[in-house]
Amino acid sequence: MALLLWLGSQLAFCWSNISVLAIFLTVFTFLLDLMKRRRTSRLYPPGPVSLPFIGTILHVDFKNTPHSFRQLQQKFGNVFSLQNFWNNVVVLNGYKAVKEALVTRAEDYADRPYIPVYEHMGYGKNSQGIVMARYGHIWKELRKFTLSTLRNFGMGKESLEKRVVEEARFLCSAVNSEEGRPFDLHFLVNNAVCNVICTTVYGERFNYGDETFKKLLHVFDQSLQEETGLLTQFLNSVPIFLHIPGLVDKVFPGQKSFMEFIDVLIERHMKTWNAAYTRDFTDAFVKEMKKGKEAEEKGFTYNNLRLVTADLFAAGTETTATTLRWAILYMVLHPEIQSKVQGEIDNVIGRETEPSIKDQASMPYTNAVIHEVQRCGDIAPVGLLHMTYRDTELQGFFIPKGTTIITNLSSVLKDESFWEKPHEFYPEHFLDAKGQFVKREAFLPFSAGRRVCLGEQLARMELFLFFTSLLQKFTFVLPEDQPRPRTDGHFSFTNSPHPYLVRAVPR
Repeated sequence: MALLLWLGSQLAFCWSNISVLAIFLTVFTFLLDLMKRRRTSRLYPPGPVSLPFIGTILHVDFKNTPHSFRQLQQKFGNVFSLQNFWNNVVVLNGYKAVKEALVTRAEDYADRPYIPVYEHMGYGKNSQGIVMARYGHIWKELRKFTLSTLRNFGMGKESLEKRVVEEARFLCSAVNSEEGRPFDLHFLVNNAVCNVICTTVYGERFNYGDETFKKLLHVFDQSLQEETGLLTQFLNSVPIFLHIPGLVDKVFPGQKSFMEFIDVLIERHMKTWNAAYTRDFTDAFVKEMKKGKEAEEKGFTYNNLRLVTADLFAAGTETTATTLRWAILYMVLHPEIQSKVQGEIDNVIGRETEPSIKDQASMPYTNAVIHEVQRCGDIAPVGLLHMTYRDTELQGFFIPKGTTIITNLSSVLKDESFWEKPHEFYPEHFLDAKGQFVKREAFLPFSAGRRVCLGEQLARMELFLFFTSLLQKFTFVLPEDQPRPRTDGHFSFTNSPHPYLVRAVPR
């Protein structure tokens, strides 16, 4: 009996301690939560009610983030705040707000937030690549080097144009081999665009039937899917969970496989590198690495080589390929527009001569159609994350240093105060009364300011040459037994068309 009484007292004591510990942890969590959410007395952007720990995540559909932002913009205005768990986020909407941040106050918004879920890919304090690198001297050195090296390898020059024209020839040949049967353009277009950047960065071109290359494109698509979702947001906000053994491999298998492929290409370069002969961008980067300590302090390290070339691969493939898929879809859905483009191609270029970038100046309607595809397709609706480099202001609101900034580019491309028919495919947005091409100030598919897409010039060249080459050779129509394709898009970091089939009828 005494033993039972003693055991009972010990259990009561343990239970009491557990209760005290639970109360302590609860109070600690709430205090920590309050500290994380502490606001300045200065005017901070409004936003939805933030719940303890989870913040405002219930107000955002991470599978359709642009739609959620449109709803929040209507309620809270062009500058509103969110709280992703403990991360303070401010979302900028509309041309005026985005321009003020990225152009007028360019340096204030030039930083990038640290992304914990990228650690397994090699991103860290001293290795950040170029796209998501923190704003500072290393980013400036790498960006300067990247732009100058890409120019040396033909960006903006006739040599690279010839490479794109040649790849367009391969693409048209692959489309022609379908012999008018229904097919999905996705892989062929991705292959063509990817080959241009692969040739420049890695010195390699892959055949369209190459199984290894098919696998690469598959894991790359998978890695983009892994960029979004509630779980990714949670792991970024509470990164301690990333250290659970096996979790990263299970949650981000596409990213892991993609980086493994990049490693194979780089290792191949390292074994065959020759200081006397620079074959491509990777060779040029290795040459800088060989300069020793000074180069290392500027960011020229092996891990940055992996990350910078991976950045170029991703940036140089996904958005351009997705834009071309939207372009063919819009041509299928608007045959009268397709016919007008083909008429202009016939008049300016003809059906036998290969397109040249010089033709663009004489083809205002085709140029307008391409721009409208970019606007209406809305390829990168929420852009890449920014972060305030210092305490700053925006449209009367105070934004503290270190705040994550989302530039809602979708709201710019569909800003009702700038576009006549913002939610329709309407090439006349880019034509004046005389039918001449005009560029609109609210056209920002490549973002703006110090973090503007460094591949913009290449992307513009590819879009014109691939698009005109395809429409010069083929008329794209819907297969008779297929339903009308969806136009709402599928959001997973980029906004891509839902899968659709077409027939390419030789002209």
